[in-house]
Amino acid sequence: MTETGDKLSPAAVVDAPSRATWRHYLELTKPRLSLLSVITALVGYLAAVPYWELARTGWLVLGTAFCAGGVAALNMWMESDTDALMQRTADRPIPAGLIPPGSAFVVGWVLCIAGLAILFKLVNGLSAFLGLATIVAYLAIYTPAKRWSRWNTEIGAISGALPPMIGWAAAGRSSPELGWSLFAILFTWQMPHFFSLAWTYRKDYAAARMPMLSVVDPSGTKLARRTFIWTVLLVAASAMPTLLGRCSWYYFAFALALGLWFLRSAFVLLDPARRDTEARRLFFISISYLPMLLTLLVADRVIFKL
Repeated sequence: MTETGDKLSPAAVVDAPSRATWRHYLELTKPRLSLLSVITALVGYLAAVPYWELARTGWLVLGTAFCAGGVAALNMWMESDTDALMQRTADRPIPAGLIPPGSAFVVGWVLCIAGLAILFKLVNGLSAFLGLATIVAYLAIYTPAKRWSRWNTEIGAISGALPPMIGWAAAGRSSPELGWSLFAILFTWQMPHFFSLAWTYRKDYAAARMPMLSVVDPSGTKLARRTFIWTVLLVAASAMPTLLGRCSWYYFAFALALGLWFLRSAFVLLDPARRDTEARRLFFISISYLPMLLTLLVADRVIFKL
């Protein structure tokens, strides 16, 4: 993707190297989003392996972090033109003129290649293959789909649900039913999470001409209904580890309580009069829900060793 006049002025490009700091390059890797990938990969490993190996755990974390950070940098490089059109992303390093697009491209690929090399050499081949699949799915399918398909959230959920499978692969492919349970949880969780975000920032997405569901359905009726349905499916997916015999009924009870908390907000979202305020609330509930559920799952596996 080349730089356009409405993104960066020549002066900004010339001055960018002197203005960029390590914090800007860190921002390029979307550290919070990358941390989520690392955490879910780690959960996939810790929940699937009988005995943790400190060295393998460390290499898994580092390899996944590099891959996630590299994908984020390349995504920013690919979307720098649309980022410049949206208020919430206009101050990102590339559209703000802090980091040249070429530098972001190089940083992104170096991180991706380093991450894949670490996974392949120091973890195992299957984890590296799944890491590569995540990179390809995110950059070659999801990112372009955001420009032309209203199904981009569902498409992107595939790459977003693969990190726990990387952790599962690092554990030696034990407990395949647990690995697929984690995939289902991450896949379904992303729908209410990103639908609520898309509704909150629907004006930004419209300005960038992205056909998000919140843009093509201005009333929000379809978005609210699908958010509710996907949240119901998330509650069902969270029960899978117990129903498949990989977690205790204690986990099931707490997971159900968390799911009902999430589901209540998704139900309120169906009310047009409360949709704007509830969308933001639902987004923050989704952020709290996932780490609590994953912590519960790992703790249950450690305590009961099912």
